[in-house]
Amino acid sequence: MNGLALGATAIEGAVAFLVWAPNARVVEVELSGRRIPLRAEALGYFAGQVPGAGPGDRYWFVLDGRDRLPDPASRAQPDGVHGPSAVVESCAAPDDRRWRPPPLSRWVIYELHVGTFTREGTFAAAIEALPRLCELGVSAIELMPVAAFPGARNWGYDGVFPYAVHEAYGGVSGLRAFVRACHRAGLAVVLDVVYNHLGPEGCVLPRFGPYTTGRYHTPWGHAINYDGPGSDEVRRYFIDNALMWLDELGVDGLRLDAVHAIVDPTPRPFLAELSERVEALVRADGCPRVLIAESDANDPRLVRPRASGGLGLHAVWADDFHHALHVRLTSDRRGVFADFDDPWLLTEAITEGFAYRGQYSRFRRRRHGAPTEGLSPATFVVCTQNHDQVGNQAGGARLGGLTTLAGQRLAAALLLTSPHVPLLFMGQEYGERRPFAYFTSHGDPKLAEAVRKGRRKELRQLLGSVEARGGELEDPQQESTFEGSRIEPSVIERSPHRELWALYRRLLRFRRAHGHEFVGVRPRCELHDGDHVLVVHLGHHERWMLVANLSAEERRILLPLGEGRWTCVIEGEDPCFGGRGQVLDPMRPSSDPIVLPGAWFAVLRRLSP
Repeated sequence: MNGLALGATAIEGAVAFLVWAPNARVVEVELSGRRIPLRAEALGYFAGQVPGAGPGDRYWFVLDGRDRLPDPASRAQPDGVHGPSAVVESCAAPDDRRWRPPPLSRWVIYELHVGTFTREGTFAAAIEALPRLCELGVSAIELMPVAAFPGARNWGYDGVFPYAVHEAYGGVSGLRAFVRACHRAGLAVVLDVVYNHLGPEGCVLPRFGPYTTGRYHTPWGHAINYDGPGSDEVRRYFIDNALMWLDELGVDGLRLDAVHAIVDPTPRPFLAELSERVEALVRADGCPRVLIAESDANDPRLVRPRASGGLGLHAVWADDFHHALHVRLTSDRRGVFADFDDPWLLTEAITEGFAYRGQYSRFRRRRHGAPTEGLSPATFVVCTQNHDQVGNQAGGARLGGLTTLAGQRLAAALLLTSPHVPLLFMGQEYGERRPFAYFTSHGDPKLAEAVRKGRRKELRQLLGSVEARGGELEDPQQESTFEGSRIEPSVIERSPHRELWALYRRLLRFRRAHGHEFVGVRPRCELHDGDHVLVVHLGHHERWMLVANLSAEERRILLPLGEGRWTCVIEGEDPCFGGRGQVLDPMRPSSDPIVLPGAWFAVLRRLSP
């Protein structure tokens, strides 16, 4: 196959086609009203060239003269997932190849959904919003999945053409322009990709070959075949897809969705092979790339080196931080949150990344997780909101609808002084009140109803019920569910959103200026006053201290300042941030007992030992 890329590749005066179709004896490409047979190659591949064809041409693959199907490696589905594929311009090397992202430890990630981030719901409109994100102070943008999915609206995890970019967002050219714009603005780009399952509507891959397997199942559909007959070529398909995003389109990293749902007992697991191939790409051109796993397994092997028996990924989402803080701020004890009633688990999440590292989990009814010794805190990505944690609240309720403004300020402080890599979800920086609900637009009524039922089942498993804390359970198929999930950043001009925005900007400036002292360094945590007051000593030299009242009630306490002189540099009750008036004298924090308001925090700096 001479290194030919899967799918359709525009070359001078022709288009070259390559498809893996071991289920077929004969494969033709149908283009411009004619069918051209492809020659059979080894291992079930079919290849050929069509002179005179070029970018923009629509085409189908025809299997054994009967099945007329889109290309499994289609780069464009201009008429939707049920229509023909289209040839696109060959991806030249990005023109910003000299761009180098900052080290992962210095990232602050901003997660967004292209369709609801702006009124237009396109890459072009998102580019117009980049100055606001630069002003905020984030350093990386994470896009929820953009691979082609059925209908007009979807979270993106129902993608069925992993190589194609959803046309309504702007297609592959729109994504390429977005990546270039981010790099010019000094922002890295992470793309969310789904390598654990394929969506249920419009998926043609299993008709070409054994891309999926019935031996394993995910909650969302058939699992990918990474270990059975034909799995070598399935691995090639998904690894080539990852390299396409990272090399051809210049994306700086991939967030690998729900890797705990990838079942692969082989001696060389798919994720290890992927990390090895990405490392080879980095060695070849010197441009760093990162692989971030999403997993609920609390498995440190994901990020341990391959030489030590790990999979060699660079970071992993750590939900325990969110869960432990969510319980403190909302008193929610349903479902998975029942495991986080002990306030010490918040300190464990802050210091260790995973709070559960082998203890018994009541929610899972078994031991959960494994120790994280030897791992840098900057290996863990933590959040107080993300698409799952918001979307899996009935009604898509955000934190602002579940706690007070003071609670939102406290959450921001704990997140942005964390030694881990923090992630913000679009809108949280100004206290967006509009929900982010789960939405779809499936064309099959039976599938739509199955999704509704599945959604209720999933929430019952996660939360113990679908009763809303933030509203009624939404109908994913209603367009109003999607429209109601669009953020409204114009509210930044109004109180209290303006003040919360000011706090996020201030905390992010603090992190940029002083994060080198505490990011990646395990802090020392203490709980005082009946475990209501948290003290976090930051950095090797403990020059910084975060003091927080985790209770919604006032607490009277003598601040545990110890020896030396301290100054207060950020305080939650500062009127600039919507507070009622500072509790501490900025230049001389009290050495006498003081009353801390509910959900209060302060960041202190030691002036002398």
